Amino acid sequence: MLGRLFQRFSRKKIIEETDADTSDLQRCLSTFNLVAVGVGSTLGAGVYVLTGSVARNDAGPAIILSFTVAAFASMLAGLCYAEFGARVPKAGSAYIYSYVTVGELWGFVIGWNLVLEYIIGKLLVARAWSSNLDSLTGGVIANASRAAMPMNVPGFASYPDFLAVGLIMLVTLLLSIGMKVSSILMTVLTAVNIVVLIFCAVAGFIKGKQYKEQWFTQLVQTHSFHYDSLCVQGNGGFMPYGFSKMMEGAASCFYAFVGFDTIACVGEEAKNPSKSIPRSIIITLVICLVAYVVVSAALTLMQPYYELDVGAPLPNAFIHVDMGWASKPVAVGSMCALVASVLGAAVGMPRIVFSMARDGLIFRVLATVSNKNRTPVVATILSGIFSAFMALIFDLNDLVNMMSIGTLMAYTLVACSVLLLRMHTRSRVHIALIRTPLVPSIPLLSIFINIYLMLKLPGATWIRFGVWMVVGGLMYFGYGMRHSSEETRSSAGQSPSCSKIPTN
Repeated sequence: MLGRLFQRFSRKKIIEETDADTSDLQRCLSTFNLVAVGVGSTLGAGVYVLTGSVARNDAGPAIILSFTVAAFASMLAGLCYAEFGARVPKAGSAYIYSYVTVGELWGFVIGWNLVLEYIIGKLLVARAWSSNLDSLTGGVIANASRAAMPMNVPGFASYPDFLAVGLIMLVTLLLSIGMKVSSILMTVLTAVNIVVLIFCAVAGFIKGKQYKEQWFTQLVQTHSFHYDSLCVQGNGGFMPYGFSKMMEGAASCFYAFVGFDTIACVGEEAKNPSKSIPRSIIITLVICLVAYVVVSAALTLMQPYYELDVGAPLPNAFIHVDMGWASKPVAVGSMCALVASVLGAAVGMPRIVFSMARDGLIFRVLATVSNKNRTPVVATILSGIFSAFMALIFDLNDLVNMMSIGTLMAYTLVACSVLLLRMHTRSRVHIALIRTPLVPSIPLLSIFINIYLMLKLPGATWIRFGVWMVVGGLMYFGYGMRHSSEETRSSAGQSPSCSKIPTN
Protein backbone atom coordinates (compact mmCIF):
# COMPACT_ATOMS: atom_id res chain seq x y z
CA MET A 1 0.00 0.00 0.00
CA LEU A 2 2.83 2.41 0.86
CA GLY A 3 4.44 1.61 -2.47
CA ARG A 4 1.24 2.48 -4.32
CA LEU A 5 0.89 5.70 -2.31
CA PHE A 6 4.47 6.74 -3.09
CA GLN A 7 3.86 5.96 -6.75
CA ARG A 8 0.86 8.29 -6.78
CA PHE A 9 2.85 11.05 -5.07
CA SER A 10 5.76 10.79 -7.49
CA ARG A 11 3.90 10.29 -10.79
CA LYS A 12 4.86 12.92 -13.33
CA LYS A 13 2.68 14.86 -15.71
CA ILE A 14 2.85 13.69 -19.30
CA ILE A 15 3.17 16.44 -21.89
CA GLU A 16 3.17 15.03 -25.38
CA GLU A 17 5.55 16.69 -27.83
CA THR A 18 2.61 17.31 -30.16
CA ASP A 19 0.86 19.20 -27.34
CA ALA A 20 3.82 21.27 -26.18
CA ASP A 21 3.04 24.16 -28.54
CA THR A 22 -0.76 23.85 -28.55
CA SER A 23 -2.91 25.90 -26.22
CA ASP A 24 -6.44 26.21 -24.91
CA LEU A 25 -5.73 29.93 -24.50
CA GLN A 26 -5.16 32.64 -27.10
CA ARG A 27 -1.52 33.09 -28.18
CA CYS A 28 -1.33 36.88 -28.55
CA LEU A 29 1.74 38.06 -26.61
CA SER A 30 5.06 39.10 -28.19
CA THR A 31 8.40 39.45 -26.40
CA PHE A 32 7.69 43.18 -25.92
CA ASN A 33 4.29 42.39 -24.40
CA LEU A 34 5.86 39.84 -22.04
CA VAL A 35 8.53 42.32 -20.90
CA ALA A 36 5.78 44.88 -20.25
CA VAL A 37 3.86 42.27 -18.25
CA GLY A 38 6.99 41.32 -16.28
CA VAL A 39 8.16 44.86 -15.55
CA GLY A 40 4.63 46.05 -14.85
CA SER A 41 4.08 43.20 -12.40
CA THR A 42 7.41 43.82 -10.66
CA LEU A 43 7.82 47.61 -10.42
CA GLY A 44 4.76 48.23 -8.28
CA ALA A 45 4.52 47.79 -4.54
CA GLY A 46 8.18 46.78 -4.45
CA VAL A 47 9.45 50.21 -5.41
CA TYR A 48 6.63 52.37 -4.04
CA VAL A 49 5.98 50.60 -0.72
CA LEU A 50 8.60 47.98 0.12
CA THR A 51 11.50 50.41 -0.20
CA GLY A 52 10.17 52.47 2.69
CA SER A 53 9.40 49.49 4.91
CA VAL A 54 12.72 47.65 4.41
CA ALA A 55 14.88 50.78 4.60
CA ARG A 56 13.19 51.99 7.78
CA ASN A 57 12.96 48.69 9.66
CA ASP A 58 15.71 46.41 8.31
CA ALA A 59 18.48 47.81 6.16
CA GLY A 60 18.66 51.60 6.18
CA PRO A 61 20.68 52.91 3.21
CA ALA A 62 21.99 49.34 2.78
CA ILE A 63 18.65 48.57 1.16
CA ILE A 64 20.53 48.76 -2.13
CA LEU A 65 22.48 45.68 -0.97
CA SER A 66 19.25 43.97 0.10
CA PHE A 67 17.81 44.51 -3.36
CA THR A 68 21.06 43.37 -5.00
CA VAL A 69 21.15 40.11 -3.01
CA ALA A 70 17.47 39.46 -3.76
CA ALA A 71 18.04 40.26 -7.44
CA PHE A 72 21.06 37.92 -7.62
CA ALA A 73 19.02 35.06 -6.17
CA SER A 74 16.15 35.92 -8.50
CA MET A 75 18.49 35.98 -11.49
CA LEU A 76 19.75 32.49 -10.66
CA ALA A 77 16.16 31.32 -10.43
CA GLY A 78 15.33 33.27 -13.58
CA LEU A 79 17.93 31.34 -15.58
CA CYS A 80 16.29 28.09 -14.48
CA TYR A 81 12.85 29.48 -15.30
CA ALA A 82 14.11 30.57 -18.72
CA GLU A 83 15.09 27.02 -19.63
CA PHE A 84 11.79 25.54 -18.49
CA GLY A 85 9.81 28.35 -20.09
CA ALA A 86 11.35 27.35 -23.43
CA ARG A 87 10.85 23.62 -22.86
CA VAL A 88 7.35 23.69 -21.33
CA PRO A 89 5.42 26.68 -22.75
CA LYS A 90 2.31 25.98 -20.68
CA ALA A 91 0.33 28.02 -18.16
CA GLY A 92 1.33 27.26 -14.59
CA SER A 93 4.89 28.49 -14.09
CA ALA A 94 6.86 26.58 -11.42
CA TYR A 95 3.84 24.35 -10.75
CA ILE A 96 3.96 22.77 -14.19
CA TYR A 97 7.78 22.66 -14.22
CA SER A 98 7.83 20.73 -10.93
CA TYR A 99 4.97 18.45 -11.95
CA VAL A 100 6.74 17.19 -15.09
CA THR A 101 10.09 16.59 -13.36
CA VAL A 102 9.70 16.05 -9.59
CA GLY A 103 6.20 14.61 -9.38
CA GLU A 104 2.59 15.31 -8.54
CA LEU A 105 2.82 15.95 -4.80
CA TRP A 106 5.61 18.49 -5.09
CA GLY A 107 3.89 20.02 -8.10
CA PHE A 108 0.76 20.56 -6.01
CA VAL A 109 2.79 22.02 -3.12
CA ILE A 110 4.43 24.55 -5.43
CA GLY A 111 1.15 25.37 -7.16
CA TRP A 112 -0.54 25.91 -3.80
CA ASN A 113 2.33 28.17 -2.71
CA LEU A 114 2.05 30.18 -5.92
CA VAL A 115 -1.66 30.71 -5.31
CA LEU A 116 -0.72 32.14 -1.89
CA GLU A 117 1.97 34.31 -3.48
CA TYR A 118 -0.44 35.85 -5.96
CA ILE A 119 -3.22 36.33 -3.40
CA ILE A 120 -0.96 38.27 -1.05
CA GLY A 121 0.70 40.12 -3.91
CA LYS A 122 -2.62 41.29 -5.30
CA LEU A 123 -3.91 42.35 -1.89
CA LEU A 124 -0.72 44.17 -0.92
CA VAL A 125 -0.57 46.13 -4.16
CA ALA A 126 -4.29 46.97 -4.10
CA ARG A 127 -3.96 48.32 -0.56
CA ALA A 128 -0.84 50.25 -1.56
CA TRP A 129 -2.82 51.83 -4.40
CA SER A 130 -5.57 52.73 -1.94
CA SER A 131 -3.00 54.25 0.43
CA ASN A 132 -1.49 56.37 -2.35
CA LEU A 133 -4.90 57.62 -3.44
CA ASP A 134 -5.67 58.44 0.17
CA SER A 135 -2.41 60.41 0.44
CA LEU A 136 -3.61 62.64 -2.42
CA THR A 137 -6.64 63.57 -0.32
CA GLY A 138 -4.58 64.22 2.81
CA GLY A 139 -5.83 61.07 4.54
CA VAL A 140 -9.50 62.06 4.31
CA ILE A 141 -10.65 58.69 2.92
CA ALA A 142 -8.87 56.58 5.54
CA ASN A 143 -9.93 58.80 8.43
CA ALA A 144 -13.56 58.81 7.32
CA SER A 145 -13.60 55.03 6.82
CA ARG A 146 -11.92 54.43 10.17
CA ALA A 147 -14.43 56.68 11.94
CA ALA A 148 -17.47 55.19 10.19
CA MET A 149 -16.53 51.49 10.22
CA PRO A 150 -13.73 50.76 12.71
CA MET A 151 -12.55 47.15 13.00
CA ASN A 152 -10.60 46.74 16.23
CA VAL A 153 -9.79 43.06 15.81
CA PRO A 154 -6.18 41.77 15.98
CA GLY A 155 -4.98 40.51 12.61
CA PHE A 156 -7.66 42.43 10.72
CA ALA A 157 -7.47 45.81 9.03
CA SER A 158 -8.36 48.89 11.07
CA TYR A 159 -11.12 49.65 8.56
CA PRO A 160 -12.63 47.99 5.45
CA ASP A 161 -10.74 49.11 2.34
CA PHE A 162 -13.45 49.56 -0.30
CA LEU A 163 -11.03 51.32 -2.67
CA ALA A 164 -8.82 48.22 -2.84
CA VAL A 165 -11.89 46.04 -3.38
CA GLY A 166 -13.08 48.27 -6.21
CA LEU A 167 -9.68 48.14 -7.94
CA ILE A 168 -9.49 44.35 -7.71
CA MET A 169 -12.99 43.89 -9.14
CA LEU A 170 -12.31 46.39 -11.96
CA VAL A 171 -9.11 44.56 -12.92
CA THR A 172 -10.94 41.22 -12.74
CA LEU A 173 -13.58 42.52 -15.15
CA LEU A 174 -10.89 43.77 -17.54
CA LEU A 175 -9.07 40.42 -17.53
CA SER A 176 -12.32 38.61 -18.25
CA ILE A 177 -12.56 40.56 -21.51
CA GLY A 178 -9.25 39.25 -22.84
CA MET A 179 -5.49 39.13 -22.36
CA LYS A 180 -4.64 41.28 -25.37
CA VAL A 181 -6.49 44.33 -24.05
CA SER A 182 -4.95 43.82 -20.60
CA SER A 183 -1.42 43.63 -22.02
CA ILE A 184 -1.91 46.89 -23.95
CA LEU A 185 -3.11 48.67 -20.81
CA MET A 186 -0.21 47.24 -18.82
CA THR A 187 2.27 48.49 -21.45
CA VAL A 188 0.89 52.05 -21.20
CA LEU A 189 0.89 52.01 -17.39
CA THR A 190 4.44 50.60 -17.30
CA ALA A 191 5.68 53.36 -19.62
CA VAL A 192 4.21 56.01 -17.28
CA ASN A 193 5.79 54.21 -14.32
CA ILE A 194 9.28 54.20 -15.84
CA VAL A 195 9.07 57.92 -16.65
CA VAL A 196 8.07 58.66 -13.04
CA LEU A 197 10.90 56.50 -11.64
CA ILE A 198 13.46 58.26 -13.84
CA PHE A 199 12.20 61.59 -12.48
CA CYS A 200 12.38 60.25 -8.90
CA ALA A 201 15.95 59.07 -9.37
CA VAL A 202 17.24 62.27 -10.96
CA ALA A 203 15.44 64.61 -8.56
CA GLY A 204 16.32 62.42 -5.59
CA PHE A 205 20.06 62.46 -6.27
CA ILE A 206 20.07 66.22 -6.89
CA LYS A 207 18.06 67.05 -3.77
CA GLY A 208 19.80 64.43 -1.68
CA LYS A 209 23.18 65.97 -2.37
CA GLN A 210 21.90 69.43 -1.43
CA TYR A 211 20.31 68.36 1.85
CA LYS A 212 22.80 65.76 3.10
CA GLU A 213 25.14 68.16 4.87
CA GLN A 214 22.23 70.16 6.29
CA TRP A 215 20.63 67.04 7.83
CA PHE A 216 23.93 65.86 9.28
CA THR A 217 24.45 69.20 11.03
CA GLN A 218 20.89 69.17 12.36
CA LEU A 219 21.23 65.65 13.75
CA VAL A 220 24.44 66.53 15.58
CA GLN A 221 22.95 69.73 17.03
CA THR A 222 19.86 67.87 18.32
CA HIS A 223 22.02 65.02 19.72
CA SER A 224 20.10 62.46 17.63
CA PHE A 225 23.19 60.26 17.54
CA HIS A 226 22.91 59.46 21.25
CA TYR A 227 22.56 55.70 21.67
CA ASP A 228 19.42 55.95 23.80
CA SER A 229 17.58 57.85 21.08
CA LEU A 230 18.80 55.71 18.22
CA CYS A 231 18.60 52.25 19.79
CA VAL A 232 15.32 51.54 18.00
CA GLN A 233 16.61 53.05 14.77
CA GLY A 234 19.89 51.17 14.48
CA ASN A 235 23.36 52.55 15.03
CA GLY A 236 23.46 54.91 12.07
CA GLY A 237 25.72 54.70 9.06
CA PHE A 238 25.25 52.79 5.82
CA MET A 239 24.18 49.54 7.51
CA PRO A 240 22.53 50.74 10.75
CA TYR A 241 20.94 47.43 11.74
CA GLY A 242 23.89 45.20 10.88
CA PHE A 243 24.54 42.52 8.27
CA SER A 244 21.98 40.07 9.62
CA LYS A 245 19.11 42.57 9.40
CA MET A 246 20.26 43.59 5.93
CA MET A 247 19.92 39.94 4.87
CA GLU A 248 16.48 39.78 6.49
CA GLY A 249 15.66 42.77 4.34
CA ALA A 250 16.92 40.85 1.32
CA ALA A 251 14.53 38.02 2.17
CA SER A 252 11.65 40.51 2.25
CA CYS A 253 12.90 42.16 -0.94
CA PHE A 254 12.45 38.86 -2.71
CA TYR A 255 8.82 39.89 -3.00
CA ALA A 256 9.94 42.78 -5.20
CA PHE A 257 11.18 40.46 -7.96
CA VAL A 258 8.43 37.87 -8.14
CA GLY A 259 6.82 39.66 -11.08
CA PHE A 260 8.91 37.72 -13.59
CA ASP A 261 7.00 34.62 -12.53
CA THR A 262 3.95 36.15 -14.24
CA ILE A 263 5.77 35.74 -17.55
CA ALA A 264 6.00 32.01 -16.93
CA CYS A 265 2.33 31.95 -15.92
CA VAL A 266 1.22 33.36 -19.28
CA GLY A 267 3.61 31.20 -21.32
CA GLU A 268 0.67 29.46 -22.96
CA GLU A 269 -0.42 32.81 -24.42
CA ALA A 270 2.96 33.76 -25.95
CA LYS A 271 3.25 33.77 -29.74
CA ASN A 272 6.73 32.23 -29.78
CA PRO A 273 7.22 30.93 -26.23
CA SER A 274 10.48 29.04 -26.74
CA LYS A 275 12.28 32.31 -27.55
CA SER A 276 10.20 35.09 -26.03
CA ILE A 277 9.81 33.63 -22.50
CA PRO A 278 13.56 33.27 -21.74
CA ARG A 279 14.40 36.64 -23.25
CA SER A 280 11.64 38.51 -21.46
CA ILE A 281 12.50 36.97 -18.07
CA ILE A 282 16.14 38.08 -18.23
CA ILE A 283 15.31 41.55 -19.61
CA THR A 284 12.69 42.07 -16.89
CA LEU A 285 15.08 41.18 -14.06
CA VAL A 286 17.83 43.48 -15.36
CA ILE A 287 15.47 46.46 -15.78
CA CYS A 288 13.95 45.96 -12.34
CA LEU A 289 17.30 45.57 -10.54
CA VAL A 290 18.55 48.87 -11.97
CA ALA A 291 15.29 50.62 -11.06
CA TYR A 292 15.19 49.32 -7.48
CA VAL A 293 18.81 50.14 -6.68
CA VAL A 294 18.72 53.63 -8.19
CA VAL A 295 15.36 54.64 -6.70
CA SER A 296 16.09 53.24 -3.22
CA ALA A 297 19.45 55.06 -3.17
CA ALA A 298 17.74 58.31 -4.16
CA LEU A 299 15.04 57.76 -1.53
CA THR A 300 17.48 57.32 1.36
CA LEU A 301 19.40 60.39 0.17
CA MET A 302 16.27 62.55 0.23
CA GLN A 303 15.13 61.50 3.70
CA PRO A 304 16.75 59.75 6.70
CA TYR A 305 15.82 56.08 6.66
CA TYR A 306 14.16 56.22 10.09
CA GLU A 307 11.80 59.00 8.96
CA LEU A 308 10.58 57.27 5.80
CA ASP A 309 6.84 56.83 5.41
CA VAL A 310 6.07 53.12 5.15
CA GLY A 311 2.83 53.52 3.19
CA ALA A 312 3.88 56.08 0.56
CA PRO A 313 7.63 56.74 0.91
CA LEU A 314 8.34 58.51 -2.39
CA PRO A 315 5.61 61.21 -2.30
CA ASN A 316 6.41 61.99 1.34
CA ALA A 317 10.15 62.10 0.64
CA PHE A 318 9.56 64.85 -1.92
CA ILE A 319 7.51 66.78 0.63
CA HIS A 320 10.43 66.38 3.05
CA VAL A 321 12.89 68.04 0.62
CA ASP A 322 10.57 70.98 -0.09
CA MET A 323 9.38 69.59 -3.41
CA GLY A 324 5.80 69.22 -2.34
CA TRP A 325 4.62 70.06 -5.85
CA ALA A 326 6.27 66.81 -7.05
CA SER A 327 4.52 64.58 -4.54
CA LYS A 328 1.20 64.59 -6.38
CA PRO A 329 2.53 63.69 -9.86
CA VAL A 330 4.71 61.01 -8.22
CA ALA A 331 1.68 59.68 -6.35
CA VAL A 332 -0.30 59.57 -9.61
CA GLY A 333 2.59 57.79 -11.34
CA SER A 334 2.85 55.32 -8.49
CA MET A 335 -0.87 54.63 -8.75
CA CYS A 336 -0.45 53.78 -12.44
CA ALA A 337 2.39 51.42 -11.53
CA LEU A 338 0.36 49.80 -8.77
CA VAL A 339 -2.58 49.23 -11.12
CA ALA A 340 -0.15 47.49 -13.51
CA SER A 341 1.11 45.40 -10.60
CA VAL A 342 -2.42 44.41 -9.62
CA LEU A 343 -3.02 43.45 -13.25
CA GLY A 344 0.10 41.26 -13.18
CA ALA A 345 -0.95 39.47 -10.01
CA ALA A 346 -4.51 39.15 -11.32
CA VAL A 347 -3.14 37.60 -14.53
CA GLY A 348 -0.89 35.08 -12.77
CA MET A 349 -3.20 33.66 -10.11
CA PRO A 350 -6.05 32.51 -12.41
CA ARG A 351 -3.58 30.78 -14.71
CA ILE A 352 -2.05 28.83 -11.85
CA VAL A 353 -5.55 27.87 -10.73
CA PHE A 354 -6.55 27.06 -14.33
CA SER A 355 -3.53 24.81 -14.85
CA MET A 356 -4.06 22.92 -11.58
CA ALA A 357 -7.78 22.51 -12.32
CA ARG A 358 -7.05 21.27 -15.85
CA ASP A 359 -4.84 18.60 -14.28
CA GLY A 360 -7.61 17.65 -11.84
CA LEU A 361 -5.71 18.62 -8.67
CA ILE A 362 -8.39 21.16 -7.74
CA PHE A 363 -12.00 21.47 -8.89
CA ARG A 364 -12.18 21.09 -12.68
CA VAL A 365 -14.83 23.78 -13.10
CA LEU A 366 -12.01 26.27 -12.50
CA ALA A 367 -10.47 25.19 -15.83
CA THR A 368 -13.42 26.55 -17.85
CA VAL A 369 -12.25 28.69 -20.79
CA SER A 370 -14.35 31.40 -22.45
CA ASN A 371 -15.22 30.42 -26.02
CA LYS A 372 -15.20 34.06 -27.11
CA ASN A 373 -12.00 35.40 -25.51
CA ARG A 374 -10.16 32.13 -24.75
CA THR A 375 -9.42 33.21 -21.19
CA PRO A 376 -9.83 31.13 -17.98
CA VAL A 377 -12.97 33.05 -17.10
CA VAL A 378 -14.18 31.05 -14.07
CA ALA A 379 -10.74 31.03 -12.41
CA THR A 380 -10.38 34.76 -13.12
CA ILE A 381 -13.75 35.75 -11.64
CA LEU A 382 -13.56 33.52 -8.55
CA SER A 383 -9.94 34.58 -7.88
CA GLY A 384 -11.02 38.21 -8.06
CA ILE A 385 -13.96 37.73 -5.69
CA PHE A 386 -11.82 35.85 -3.15
CA SER A 387 -9.03 38.44 -3.30
CA ALA A 388 -11.50 41.32 -2.97
CA PHE A 389 -13.02 39.77 0.15
CA MET A 390 -9.59 39.38 1.76
CA ALA A 391 -8.58 42.93 0.80
CA LEU A 392 -11.71 44.21 2.49
CA ILE A 393 -10.98 42.94 5.99
CA PHE A 394 -7.42 41.64 6.45
CA ASP A 395 -4.30 43.46 7.61
CA LEU A 396 -1.53 42.39 5.25
CA ASN A 397 1.53 43.80 7.03
CA ASP A 398 2.39 40.43 8.58
CA LEU A 399 1.68 38.41 5.42
CA VAL A 400 4.43 39.71 3.12
CA ASN A 401 6.99 37.24 4.47
CA MET A 402 4.57 34.36 3.79
CA MET A 403 4.73 35.39 0.16
CA SER A 404 8.52 35.22 0.29
CA ILE A 405 8.44 31.65 1.66
CA GLY A 406 6.21 30.45 -1.15
CA THR A 407 8.31 32.18 -3.78
CA LEU A 408 11.63 30.92 -2.41
CA MET A 409 10.29 27.37 -2.22
CA ALA A 410 9.08 27.60 -5.82
CA TYR A 411 12.49 28.86 -6.97
CA THR A 412 14.20 26.03 -5.09
CA LEU A 413 12.03 23.36 -6.72
CA VAL A 414 12.62 24.80 -10.19
CA ALA A 415 16.39 24.67 -9.60
CA CYS A 416 16.06 21.06 -8.41
CA SER A 417 14.01 20.31 -11.51
CA VAL A 418 16.79 21.61 -13.76
CA LEU A 419 19.26 19.28 -12.03
CA LEU A 420 16.93 16.30 -12.42
CA LEU A 421 16.25 17.20 -16.04
CA ARG A 422 19.94 17.23 -16.92
CA MET A 423 20.50 13.93 -15.12
CA HIS A 424 17.77 12.07 -17.03
CA THR A 425 17.85 13.55 -20.54
CA ARG A 426 20.28 13.59 -23.41
CA SER A 427 20.73 16.07 -26.23
CA ARG A 428 18.47 15.02 -29.11
CA VAL A 429 16.07 17.79 -30.09
CA HIS A 430 15.45 21.47 -29.39
CA ILE A 431 19.18 22.18 -29.47
CA ALA A 432 18.51 25.88 -29.99
CA LEU A 433 16.61 26.31 -26.74
CA ILE A 434 18.11 28.49 -24.01
CA ARG A 435 19.85 26.35 -21.41
CA THR A 436 20.75 27.21 -17.83
CA PRO A 437 24.53 27.82 -17.89
CA LEU A 438 27.06 26.25 -15.53
CA VAL A 439 24.90 23.33 -14.42
CA PRO A 440 25.07 22.11 -11.66
CA SER A 441 26.78 25.20 -10.16
CA ILE A 442 24.04 27.78 -10.80
CA PRO A 443 21.10 25.57 -9.68
CA LEU A 444 23.00 24.50 -6.55
CA LEU A 445 23.93 28.10 -5.72
CA SER A 446 20.31 29.13 -6.27
CA ILE A 447 19.11 26.38 -3.91
CA PHE A 448 21.63 27.40 -1.23
CA ILE A 449 20.73 31.12 -1.36
CA ASN A 450 17.00 30.39 -1.39
CA ILE A 451 17.20 28.13 1.67
CA TYR A 452 19.41 30.65 3.49
CA LEU A 453 16.91 33.45 2.85
CA MET A 454 14.02 31.22 3.94
CA LEU A 455 15.76 30.58 7.25
CA LYS A 456 16.08 34.35 7.80
CA LEU A 457 12.29 34.75 7.87
CA PRO A 458 10.55 35.02 11.28
CA GLY A 459 9.10 32.00 13.08
CA ALA A 460 5.57 33.45 13.08
CA THR A 461 5.70 33.48 9.29
CA TRP A 462 6.46 29.75 9.25
CA ILE A 463 3.48 29.08 11.53
CA ARG A 464 1.11 30.94 9.19
CA PHE A 465 2.68 29.16 6.25
CA GLY A 466 2.12 25.82 7.98
CA VAL A 467 -1.58 26.59 8.39
CA TRP A 468 -1.86 27.39 4.68
CA MET A 469 -0.13 24.11 3.79
CA VAL A 470 -2.50 22.13 6.04
CA VAL A 471 -5.43 23.58 4.09
CA GLY A 472 -3.66 22.62 0.87
CA GLY A 473 -3.05 19.10 2.17
CA LEU A 474 -6.76 18.68 2.82
CA MET A 475 -7.47 19.76 -0.76
CA TYR A 476 -4.91 17.38 -2.28
CA PHE A 477 -5.65 14.28 -0.21
CA GLY A 478 -9.38 14.92 -0.15
CA TYR A 479 -9.80 15.68 -3.85
CA GLY A 480 -6.72 16.14 -6.03
CA MET A 481 -5.05 12.76 -5.56
CA ARG A 482 -8.19 10.87 -6.65
CA HIS A 483 -9.21 13.19 -9.51
CA SER A 484 -5.78 13.84 -11.01
CA SER A 485 -5.54 13.51 -14.80
CA GLU A 486 -2.56 11.21 -14.32
CA GLU A 487 -4.68 9.05 -11.98
CA THR A 488 -7.31 8.80 -14.71
CA ARG A 489 -4.64 7.99 -17.28
CA SER A 490 -3.15 5.34 -15.01
CA SER A 491 -6.55 3.77 -14.29
CA ALA A 492 -7.26 3.60 -18.03
CA GLY A 493 -3.95 1.83 -18.60
CA GLN A 494 -2.62 4.51 -20.95
CA SER A 495 1.14 4.70 -21.37
CA PRO A 496 2.11 7.16 -24.08
CA SER A 497 5.44 6.55 -25.73
CA CYS A 498 6.19 10.22 -26.20
CA SER A 499 8.71 12.05 -24.07
CA LYS A 500 7.40 13.84 -21.01
CA ILE A 501 8.90 17.18 -21.92
CA PRO A 502 11.03 18.44 -24.79
CA THR A 503 14.57 17.28 -24.11
CA ASN A 504 17.79 19.06 -24.69
